[in-house]
Amino acid sequence: MKLEIISPEGLQFEGETESVSLPGEAGLFDILPHHSMLIGALQKGVIRYLTHGEWNELPIKSGFVEVKDDHLSVCIE
Repeated sequence: MKLEIISPEGLQFEGETESVSLPGEAGLFDILPHHSMLIGALQKGVIRYLTHGEWNELPIKSGFVEVKDDHLSVCIE
């Protein structure tokens, strides 16, 4: 699935990923391939995403995520 992370400074990541863990307002949640459509708010925490068998982390203050057709768009602060 394709992940795109955008901040006020610009594009932070764009590429294919196997799994994404996000700090939602109700707690951590994971997005895997073929996930249903979703729009959600994010809180302070760490976005973790798996690409080519390697976990990457990006700390955030807040943001939003939209999941649609195996495409994740994440806008962060």
